[in-house]
Amino acid sequence: MSQPPPPPNQPPQPPNQPPQAPPPGYGYPPPAPPQPPAQPGYGYPPYPAQPGYGYPGPQQSPYAQQPPAPGAPPHNPYAQPTQPGYGYPAQPGHPGGPGTVPMQSQPGKGGGRNNTALLIVVAAVVAIALIIGGGVWYARSSGDDGKKHDTASSGGGTGGKNGAGTSGGSAGGGGKEKVPADTASKVLFQVPMPSTDDTIGTTGSWLTDTVYAKSGIAEIVGHDPAKGTVLWTIKLPGPVCAASGHVTSDGLTAITFQPKMPTKNKTAGCSQVAAIDLAAGKRLWTKSVKTGDFPITFQNVTVAQHTVAVGSSDGGAAFDIGTGKVLWQPKPDDTCYDAGYGGGTRLVAVRKCGSYDNRQLHIQTVDPKTGKVISEYKMPDGVEYASVVSTDPLVIAADVGDSAGDGSGVSDYFSIDARTGALLARIPAPGDTYGGHCDGITRIEGCRQIVAGHGRLYLPTEVHDGTGQYNKTNEIVAFDLTTGKPARGRAEAGDGYTLSPLRMDGDNVLAYMAPPWDKGGQIVSVDGDSLKTTKLLENPGTRSVHQGESGLLPEYAEILFGKGRLYMSAVFAHKTNPAYGKEYLLMAFGTGG
Repeated sequence: MSQPPPPPNQPPQPPNQPPQAPPPGYGYPPPAPPQPPAQPGYGYPPYPAQPGYGYPGPQQSPYAQQPPAPGAPPHNPYAQPTQPGYGYPAQPGHPGGPGTVPMQSQPGKGGGRNNTALLIVVAAVVAIALIIGGGVWYARSSGDDGKKHDTASSGGGTGGKNGAGTSGGSAGGGGKEKVPADTASKVLFQVPMPSTDDTIGTTGSWLTDTVYAKSGIAEIVGHDPAKGTVLWTIKLPGPVCAASGHVTSDGLTAITFQPKMPTKNKTAGCSQVAAIDLAAGKRLWTKSVKTGDFPITFQNVTVAQHTVAVGSSDGGAAFDIGTGKVLWQPKPDDTCYDAGYGGGTRLVAVRKCGSYDNRQLHIQTVDPKTGKVISEYKMPDGVEYASVVSTDPLVIAADVGDSAGDGSGVSDYFSIDARTGALLARIPAPGDTYGGHCDGITRIEGCRQIVAGHGRLYLPTEVHDGTGQYNKTNEIVAFDLTTGKPARGRAEAGDGYTLSPLRMDGDNVLAYMAPPWDKGGQIVSVDGDSLKTTKLLENPGTRSVHQGESGLLPEYAEILFGKGRLYMSAVFAHKTNPAYGKEYLLMAFGTGG
């Protein structure tokens, strides 16, 4: 899991960093890869020392597969700021957005989370930088009990027994995405990058049967999925900070956002939690939670069944998604805290106890209505952060003893029985062999290019040389979640292409194939057993389309696919550079059927 390159078209790099040059291409420039700003702007959280969600992952840009231009200056894709930017307050200001209902945390009120089963030690609260969240794919899923729940599986990692997509499923393996008669796609619609002089978070995209919704600058806009026509707009007082990776069957999801637009010297803090009705295009309710006199900033938000759960270094809270009723919130005498949650058909808490240098993590499956612990697994000593890859099946990623050493945030995967809390398998993931990355530091569900389902864990291999002189490629491999053993076979991307798993589709894996410089990207269905690939969509390889697509690759953008349509969107808006071509907030592609 090599350390990722920076995202394209970023604002100028921080001081004391070496100059950077874009990788050369064949006659036209690819998107520029300058570093993130030393001081993030409106709604764009400070970068941690390790890349997080929304920051490029380990897969190399397809432009890296091109021959170098003579005399080109050296490019260092690994330089990054190690200090957080300005304006991140230890105690953010009071919320003041419309519909805000502050709630003073009090002992014994709001339900609370039961600590009696946990080790009681003094917890040192560590301020952690915010980071931007990811896209979601809507579908109904069911848990192991066979009873229908009303929450979708997340795009970008969270698996489950049931996939998401359309009726039919000629791709095989229970997949619902159809193989069209013609896989060649066309651009359905696109939205240019909003004009701004600052870097502003635009995390969050959702796809249902009736709407494709995308966060913009302090707003969420719903589009007709095929035509792109604007159906509704939800205005917000400040930028979106985090977006849930799940949607209920009646089109409800959740976000956190800032109560106002930040000033140049200070952010407003991501203290607002809201439920969004994607069908009606409205904000249902807005809540905040206080510790003392100050609102808590929430780094994590998820939806499990009919519950919105938010986590932070000050503890976790939960609300009924329909009414906003408080289900639980932090207690002043808590000695452990819920850093965040994984959602979907189950609710899984990553609960932290102990001091910063002597942390103990508990992975708890909890009742979404009461917070009662159903099962618990104690992570090994030396694990400071953990990420929820999937809640159904339950798979946790962690960097044990900071041994990954490559910026991926993952050294091992833990397959856990959600009913009993027993460890089923521990799967090592050497960074020089496997790709994908997680951001357990700031976002509990912040895993990319990693998918679990059908009793397996699906990982991309590291990008490596292909057969051509300048070609790069990789594969997708699988591991049994019960035994931890590698499965036979592998899905090969082919010369010039690199594969990134996106989500489960029944027993199949949907994956994006980043293209070489003269082709368009593809969506393929990977058979969950044989790992045989079937092409579902291929984008145009024209210069203008390729330039736009190359700025929205899965390492640092949100990618959703359903009903033969592909949606690629940016997780932040920033000042653009015309020299590197037109940039887009979102691009939508579709086949003829």
